[in-house]
Amino acid sequence: MWTFVSPRIVFGEGALQALEDLQGDRALLVTDAHLVSLGLAERVSEPLRKSGMEVQLFDAVEPDPTLPIVSQGQDMAQEVKPDWIIGLGGGSPMDVAKAVRVLYERPDLHPAEINPFVPLNLGRDTRLVTIPTTSGSGADVTWAIVLTDPEENRKMGLGNPENLADLAVVDPDLAASMPPQLTADTGLDALTHAVEGYTCTWHKDLTNGLCLQAVRDVMVYLPKAYQAASGDEGDHEATRKARRKMHHAATCAGLGFGNAMASTAHAMGHTLGSSFHVPHGRAVGLCLPYTIEFAARESPRRFADLASAVGLHDTEERGAPRLFAEKVRDLARQMGQPLSLAEAGISEEDFQSQLGKMVDDAFNDTQLVTAVRPPSYEELTQLFQYAYRGQPVDF
Repeated sequence: MWTFVSPRIVFGEGALQALEDLQGDRALLVTDAHLVSLGLAERVSEPLRKSGMEVQLFDAVEPDPTLPIVSQGQDMAQEVKPDWIIGLGGGSPMDVAKAVRVLYERPDLHPAEINPFVPLNLGRDTRLVTIPTTSGSGADVTWAIVLTDPEENRKMGLGNPENLADLAVVDPDLAASMPPQLTADTGLDALTHAVEGYTCTWHKDLTNGLCLQAVRDVMVYLPKAYQAASGDEGDHEATRKARRKMHHAATCAGLGFGNAMASTAHAMGHTLGSSFHVPHGRAVGLCLPYTIEFAARESPRRFADLASAVGLHDTEERGAPRLFAEKVRDLARQMGQPLSLAEAGISEEDFQSQLGKMVDDAFNDTQLVTAVRPPSYEELTQLFQYAYRGQPVDF
């Protein structure tokens, strides 16, 4: 028996108007200073004020948010006593908003105690809205929370189904100003979610279609969205369609992998983020083709399904996954993304000095639980080494 969870989702252009219908006196808007400077925080605050709420701003979120940042947000929530906590941004602000919501209602918990096995009894004091401004993280519709422990220099995978948003507002207009690099990074994040959600051992009939559709849309529309972000707008309607398709694909992938699981690329990507501060989407997208080649050597069928879904065919079932891995590399190459850790600017000396810790952290990452081919410690070491050199996986 399985459970499929999802917030109420309002999507499409103009979806922000749904905020006017919220009822309450106070809202805490969790975001980052950059989105405030772009005016997006004000675009969200306006309909909240129309609903009759006073809006307080917490804009201290940074990439790879840390436990101290969450503690600051928790302190502000205790002061504001919000009826609604609003997470606005990419995965980082939305993850912080989720954590602040939990700790505001459960101040007795340490963040590390936010796990699926502890009843939280949320919803008595505040509710949660998630509003993505990037097309990738899927954090608007998942209950996962990723925070960085600065003392141990590692990322922590947290979360509980109860900290799922009450409402997700998916308005593609909010992602229209993404620069090229962010478009590429977040788009590859969405692709990795969809691929791993489809191929992990916890995939389900209810998640398969969401993941497949997301893979198809990302392969078609991410290059177009990237070109538009780079200044080549081309046909205006085609550009709007590409951005809309990518924004919706990110949410579909979030629903898919959020109700299945991720896998080895995420385990590796998490530790790359904590060790070298590689942006999350870039890290998991870089690792993805290597983990496809590794997993498909023992379990090729579902990877062959993905290859077929994007128009790649091979007479041998085991050949199709390799074609799909090359398709992922080609997509990254079109956007100038690094295809190896060396190309990402990590020196050989730094890589070797961190390799043992990266393997330790990835080996203990929760995302390996559902890997279709769980790597041994030695195999995981090899995967990192192959990813450093840019060598296709042959073991």
